[in-house]
Formats: sequence, structure tokens, C-alpha cells
Amino acid sequence: MRQRAELASLNHFLIRAAKARDLTALAEILADSFHSRVGIGGWIYPLLRLGIYEDLRTRLQSTSPRYICLVAVEPVTTRPSDCDYLAGTVEMALRSTHPWLPIGLPQYPYVSNLAVRTECRRQGAAQQLLLTCERIALGWGFHDVYLHVLENNHQARRLYFKLGYRLHQVDSSWSSLLLGRPRRLLLHKRLV
Repeated sequence: MRQRAELASLNHFLIRAAKARDLTALAEILADSFHSRVGIGGWIYPLLRLGIYEDLRTRLQSTSPRYICLVAVEPVTTRPSDCDYLAGTVEMALRSTHPWLPIGLPQYPYVSNLAVRTECRRQGAAQQLLLTCERIALGWGFHDVYLHVLENNHQARRLYFKLGYRLHQVDSSWSSLLLGRPRRLLLHKRLV
């Protein structure tokens, strides 16, 4: 019975490709998830959100067959309205192991910008988005997926480990060494 309830909650959201009409909501979700409105962050928040909007708009216009931006949409029965209520988002594209070297090197699917609205967290949106990325990666012909998470993001790390992601590499940088900022952890999952 518990397993059936978990499966039902897993399919709570509709997952679809992002559209141009989603840009404003997506920029807000991403800005809220990755930037603080406290202190100086509150002053520059509108600029950060605008930058996210423009970057995402450019990526959505990409014609690359190996790029996808997905959104998790709450069902109409949850929030009846004329437009979709976006609960979360994620992007996936191919990356090269050494992006500064010539084209033709091995590539791998890389998941980025996984973000969920504060009021929609812990309801399965992030898990559904990740599982959809994994199915897409398999459809692209890949059996490995990678993503980064900050060392101090314990909730995200717990989710990733629960879904089978494992530590591949710890990225040390000057900001983590000198400024005490959290390190980025590169996680990997082998898809079966």
C-alpha cells in the first residue's frame, strides 16, 4: 500500500518541455532558488532575475537536439486557472569532458538548474524532473548522467543519493579554499 502511495505522489506533476511563455515564471523560480533577497542580494535581485531570464531565453531558442529545459506543472485540479502553475524546472545538455579542447571529444548528459518553488518542495517535483532527464538521456543513447551540487546543500544531496547518484569528484576552487565557500560535488549516475 505504501509503495502505491509513493508511486501516486511521484506522478503528481505533469512534466513537459519549457515554452517561451514560461520564461517569467522560470526566471523567478531560479532566482528564488539560487539567490538571496537578504542584504545586498535584495538590491541586485531584480538584475539577477533579468540575467537569468535572458540566459534562459537564449538557451530555449537553441536548436541543439541535445538540450532540454523541462518544467513541472501542477495539475489543473490542484490550482485551477487559465495558465499553467510551474512548480519547478531543470535543464539538461551535453557537456564535453574538456570544454576548452577541440570539438569531437566524448560528451555526457549534464543536469543543471534544478529548482522547485518553495511552496512546492518535498512533493516529488524534483524527483520527477530528474527521472524524466534520465529517460531523455537514455533516449539520446547515453547511459551516464552527471550533475553538480554544493557540499552544504544537504536536502539536494539526500535526494540525489536516494535516486542513485554517487560522488564522482570534488571540485576545489580558490573561493572554497580562501573564502570558505562550499565546494561543488560532481555526482554521477549510471543508467541501466
